[in-house]
Amino acid sequence: MVNVIIEVSKYLMILLIAVYTYLNFSYFRYHGEQGQRRVCRRQNIAMFLMHFVAYLILYLKSEDERVVLFYLAQVVFLGAYIGLYQVFYRNLTRILVNNMCMLLCVGWIVMTRLSLDKALRQFMIVAVAALVTWILPFIMDRVWQLSRIAWVYGLLGLALLVAVWMVGNNSYGAQLSIRVGGFSLQPSEFVKISFVFFVATMFYRSVDFKSVAMTTLMAAAHVLVLVLSKDLGSALIFFVAYLSMLFVATSNWLYLLAGIFSGCGASVLAYGLFAHVRTRVAAWRNPWADIDNRGYQITQSLFAIGTGGWFGMGLFQGMPYKIPVVEKDFVFAAISEELGGIFAVCVLLICLGCFLQFMMIAARMQALFYKLIAFGLGMEYVIQVFLAVGGAIKFIPSTGVTLPFVSYGGSSVLSTFIMFGVVQGLYILKKNDEEDYEEREA
Repeated sequence: MVNVIIEVSKYLMILLIAVYTYLNFSYFRYHGEQGQRRVCRRQNIAMFLMHFVAYLILYLKSEDERVVLFYLAQVVFLGAYIGLYQVFYRNLTRILVNNMCMLLCVGWIVMTRLSLDKALRQFMIVAVAALVTWILPFIMDRVWQLSRIAWVYGLLGLALLVAVWMVGNNSYGAQLSIRVGGFSLQPSEFVKISFVFFVATMFYRSVDFKSVAMTTLMAAAHVLVLVLSKDLGSALIFFVAYLSMLFVATSNWLYLLAGIFSGCGASVLAYGLFAHVRTRVAAWRNPWADIDNRGYQITQSLFAIGTGGWFGMGLFQGMPYKIPVVEKDFVFAAISEELGGIFAVCVLLICLGCFLQFMMIAARMQALFYKLIAFGLGMEYVIQVFLAVGGAIKFIPSTGVTLPFVSYGGSSVLSTFIMFGVVQGLYILKKNDEEDYEEREA
């Protein structure tokens, strides 16, 4: 009987997330607040129903009462987070809050399937991150001095990266984290935010050649330290985000082309200098040649995706645990295997919806400083999603990057909450200014 319920539930979950995804894009059709609220309420219904169906299966298969308590804790958190955000921030963009919660739900479902203990730890991290970042929209609406301390952002971020390079913990051949008071932190997750603020502040002040040259040198220093730490995924995120922000600020095609050629040259140089780069490229080009060693992770990921097909095998019906580090770098493969390719594509489209919201908010901002912050954070977000999914499906070499809000990892969750909180604050700032202007005109 349980197997029948599992088989039916996977189609129901696909239907519910497909409805949610459809509503995510139909939201953009409405310009009136009433229509947008109606779409968001329907999204919440689809999300909570999908969440319930998934945890019903998780409980039936595990028969662990902790799963029920964990589910109830999540429902309380989600309801409180959505409700209180709307109470305290009247002019928020609700679609962005909904997408955050949906991605968190997917992450908790997959994590509970893989390891309940890790899922519980992830939930605690999310709760703390939500509490800590709750004030960010309020800060963004009131602190104008953020644009006055450019070199604080740049030098502090660079110092953190250098510290990781010198004394960081080695993880799968790369120096990614440092231990502080018994906790492991990945500073690059937070430096990518300070990096965007640094670049935005510098270009807000001036986009003459001297300013561009100084900013480029600091950006190159960030990327170089990350390459030396063998954190190639973060290095690529920093590089593409900077190049994009440079082009938006200057509209200079020469800068863009020079950056692209420099990046290509640096990639070739890195391939020749670093053995770990050659290993990853070789594993990407032909993982079947060394399937028991360097190609094992990617081949297991491809097996999982292929086995799941479009509709998946159902929760607890696959073997995602055979993929090394599946809860972090290759969580997309775990989703594809048991929840199906359609479900995984919907998750990807929800991430795309978040990116579109970032870009729309950036387009609405008149001040270059705020525009560049929203644009830079949006670029970093979408590049990270691209690297995480691209590595799992063998579209690009694996870079060890997590899928925001879905993968396991405290630093990733907290930094993503900060990114979304900052952009939410910019949206609220713009809406408040528009209301003040309308009141003055009236």
